[in-house]
Amino acid sequence: MTGVLDGLRVVELGQVLAGPFAGAIFADLGAEVIKVEKPDGGDDARQMGPAFRHGDALNFHEFNRGKRSVALDLKSPEGVAALHVLLEDADIMLHNLRPGVAETLGIGPDEVTARHPRLIYCAMAAFGHVGPERLRPGYEPLLQAFGGLSSITGEPGGPPVRMGASVVDQGTGMWTVLGALAMLERRHRTGRGGVVNTSLLETALLWAGQKISGYVNTGKVGERHASGHPNLVPYQAFDAADGPVLVCCGNDRLFSRFAAELGHPEWVSDPRFITNRARLSNQGELLPMIAAVMNAVPRGEWLDRLQRIGVPCAPVNAIPEVLAEPQVQAMEMVQPVPGEDFSLVAMPLSFDGERPRMRAGAPRLGADNAALVGAKGD
Repeated sequence: MTGVLDGLRVVELGQVLAGPFAGAIFADLGAEVIKVEKPDGGDDARQMGPAFRHGDALNFHEFNRGKRSVALDLKSPEGVAALHVLLEDADIMLHNLRPGVAETLGIGPDEVTARHPRLIYCAMAAFGHVGPERLRPGYEPLLQAFGGLSSITGEPGGPPVRMGASVVDQGTGMWTVLGALAMLERRHRTGRGGVVNTSLLETALLWAGQKISGYVNTGKVGERHASGHPNLVPYQAFDAADGPVLVCCGNDRLFSRFAAELGHPEWVSDPRFITNRARLSNQGELLPMIAAVMNAVPRGEWLDRLQRIGVPCAPVNAIPEVLAEPQVQAMEMVQPVPGEDFSLVAMPLSFDGERPRMRAGAPRLGADNAALVGAKGD
């Protein structure tokens, strides 16, 4: 399959996650992605974890597959000059350098776009490109905490919890790609590039948007609901005899079917439970009764019975169980990496029915210096 972004050149000055993830999206979609790394050790992610393949950590392979690597000393005039050579034919440059570093090196947005007016310059910050904290560095858990995500995650009455996935870092990479492609469309019309700014904080605020909007407009601070929902009951996980099952009764019709299947059709006519708003007010009485019935039957039986009557439900799977699901296998989200002996998770989208295939593994540090910049990378 020819990549949908075939012919696009992206220069990535990425470290660890947000920047490299944006580059990985571009690479999987067919763009040529040139990863510029420092000569001494390269991207810090190469060492973030035990050596997996070729001396690099597994996370480095995850977020850098399909790229080319050039090692440049951007603290030297020669390194910066070599970078500009790469940018002459580039469509997009992206970086998540520590705030202020690009400007110190002379490769900030003003300098670069003045020299390369068709270039789309994407800068990812921790706390944003304006404001009193704009020069403050940050990492995933810090921005989950600062941006409110940790405060809305976890058990009611429990401590704030970090979300298990790097939703802020990876979300920032996604928004960067979206912004770059939007700017690329503008360039098709105007012939000029521009600057795209994203940040971990903005991403965290967006993911917390419903809770933020709720507080702004009602003055109420959202509560934690574990696997539950603030506005729907029952809409959460219940322990079956051998494992948890998530049940989602998104309206009164579904609740009626659910109650009947549980052997309690009388719940539907009970004034305490007759509507979702009534169930919200009386969930302290209803939920323990549901839990007692669910706990007496194995999970597989509940899944069969509830799916048969059209009540949305799912097992709460551990990762090995996820991978064993026939639906997950049918989607072919886990793909072998060409030229390697391991597999990685692919991009969650398809074009004309076909998922983009990874083109290659992660590059060795500086593997493409000779081909792309020659002695200028030394």
